[in-house]
Amino acid sequence: MNLFFSIISRMRDKGDQTVRFSFEQLKDLSNYKPTANNRFEDDIQRTYEKLMGLHFGRRSKSGLNREMFVMFTKFRIVGETDSPYIDIEVYKDALPLLNNLDTWVRYALAEFRDLRSSYAKTAFRLLKGFRTTGYAFLSKEDFFELLDIPKSYWKKPGDVDRYVLKPIREELTPLFRGLTVRKKYGKGRGKPVIGYSFTWKPEKKDANDFSQGQFQDERQKLFNIQHNGELTEHEKWRAIDKVKGLTLGSTEKQALAAKQAEHDKKIRDQARQEALAELRKGFGNHA
Repeated sequence: MNLFFSIISRMRDKGDQTVRFSFEQLKDLSNYKPTANNRFEDDIQRTYEKLMGLHFGRRSKSGLNREMFVMFTKFRIVGETDSPYIDIEVYKDALPLLNNLDTWVRYALAEFRDLRSSYAKTAFRLLKGFRTTGYAFLSKEDFFELLDIPKSYWKKPGDVDRYVLKPIREELTPLFRGLTVRKKYGKGRGKPVIGYSFTWKPEKKDANDFSQGQFQDERQKLFNIQHNGELTEHEKWRAIDKVKGLTLGSTEKQALAAKQAEHDKKIRDQARQEALAELRKGFGNHA
């Protein structure tokens, strides 16, 4: 997903049908960790093979005229050179999907690529499509399909909570102020879940949703975490770990240590006060 959206972000507003990326450009854009070019080429090839399975189309209002096409028609990987590169060719009829879009769904690529959960990545893209409204609702069917959730979770709401909603809340709360996730229940036996709603503070239409600098970005994310009433204390600790790039459990350990130190100080202060009271009492009796 990082590679795909890195490619998309650079191909926007290109007038031609072929765009060249150096290996280093793509690695930097997608925050690619492995450094070996052979491994990188294999991952790029797998990405392209998946892209070939994506089909796009359009139809007339009447539905009588229809057209289907793929977005990318060629990937050329050139690794036997001093500066390896990749040429990507876009099908001419797909150019309107990338170029000169007036309502492009904007989001900071760095934020997207730093998300760990694939569910959080997909939810991030979906919510950014409603960024100025601050509300999105998905039926259970759409939610499962769009997030590619295993069908085995359909009748296991506990698994949806643990493996889908939990990482979404933890990873997106720093990016969407006041984020809430609610289940909508239907009628009938057991009140089954029929959909999921997301609310957050809407962004202004002309708001700049790109990086304001590492310090300011992190400060805003931590503010969103601390002032979100939906997350438990444990979830807030995990969210802070992810924002700061710490090992999960680090913030919790630090917070518990601070609480223990505060508790120990109270005990010491109380013992000191009791000892002073006894001394005063003793002096009073002596007098």
